[in-house]
Amino acid sequence: MSQSEPLHISTRLLHPSAGGTHSVSAEWQHRPSATPVYQTATFDQESPLEFGEFDYSRSGNPSRTGVERVLAELEGSRAALAFNSGMSAIAAVFGLLKPGDEIVASTDIYGGAYRLLNRIAERRGIVVRFAALDDLRAFAAAVTDKTRIIYAESIGNPLMTVADIGGLSRIARAVNARLVIDNTFLTPLNLRPLELGADIVVHSATKYLSGHGDATSGVLGVNDLKLIAELNFIRNAEGTALPPQECFLLERGLKTLDVRLERQQKTAAKVAALLAECEAAGEIKGVRFPGLRSLPGHDLHRCQSAGNGAVICFETGSLERSLLLVKSLSLFPIRVSFGSVESSVSMPFSMSHASVPKELRSVNAVPQDLIRLSIGLEAANDLIADLSRAIHSVGARRATTVETRASGAPICC
Repeated sequence: MSQSEPLHISTRLLHPSAGGTHSVSAEWQHRPSATPVYQTATFDQESPLEFGEFDYSRSGNPSRTGVERVLAELEGSRAALAFNSGMSAIAAVFGLLKPGDEIVASTDIYGGAYRLLNRIAERRGIVVRFAALDDLRAFAAAVTDKTRIIYAESIGNPLMTVADIGGLSRIARAVNARLVIDNTFLTPLNLRPLELGADIVVHSATKYLSGHGDATSGVLGVNDLKLIAELNFIRNAEGTALPPQECFLLERGLKTLDVRLERQQKTAAKVAALLAECEAAGEIKGVRFPGLRSLPGHDLHRCQSAGNGAVICFETGSLERSLLLVKSLSLFPIRVSFGSVESSVSMPFSMSHASVPKELRSVNAVPQDLIRLSIGLEAANDLIADLSRAIHSVGARRATTVETRASGAPICC
């Protein structure tokens, strides 16, 4: 390989210095192969008038500097900022605004983001409007000369709506607003929103980036130096930086992101194919996965993204059937998160989106029976067998119930 050829991102995640990003570990005595955990609150200084690079871990820590350099390499951004959760990263972005400023947000977003917009941002005098993610005209009609942020997810959670990032960017530019894209569902390996016109990219690094369900964390990727400084100031002032131990876990997870996501996406495609067959047979309905041609926005997704992620949603037709199905699964524990090495299942209406106000639930139209699957690293055949058994079991119970009701016999619980 000639030196002029760029290294693949999977290589650069393991050898950041070879990709042009100076390795933090090379700066330290003994040259450790992994960034050490600087589990300290403070750093000694030469004098009260001469401060070193680090003084207090809330403001800066070598462990955080190390993982942020790797994150910037992954995102292709000038800088990355690591937070103690995805929500604190989003809150820092909204902290850029002042009373009277306006946000236009997608209706298909994480329930926690709804809560932040409706219960916190509006309380601070920020005007919040919502528009359907797949309707650029609705966004164009919602913005005004006071709009400062357009907020959306690259793939909407949980309805899997596809964002036209280039189109949203043009609308934002027209009113001098910033476009903020949460790219948690896809990761930078599939999509880099900054390259399509976004100003800030957000990740809940708790999901795929750390990947093991053991480190709550968030990330902002930014190119504008002034904006980086503003966001870093907010993070320091609010005390929401990622602690050293979580920095270590996140950086460790990033080293295997490429191989994990590749496996998860391949398995997700097989699971989605099974669910599509079940839908065709009338056993379930509304299967949503970016890799399926039946998904509205599939063609746009293919133009923007190199992969489909590993989250799949579908409906059963009733809340009762969905509850039975979820409880019948053996290899999908019920969890609120996704993106871990272990598969999991959730029902967004009563879990991740339970905090969405009733009036917005009707706009967002999150079905009560919607089931969300997060595909992990288990063998695809095992997951498919588990899902098939649960789906057919619920279908058989439904058929028995219908037959019993028709005969007039008592229905047992």
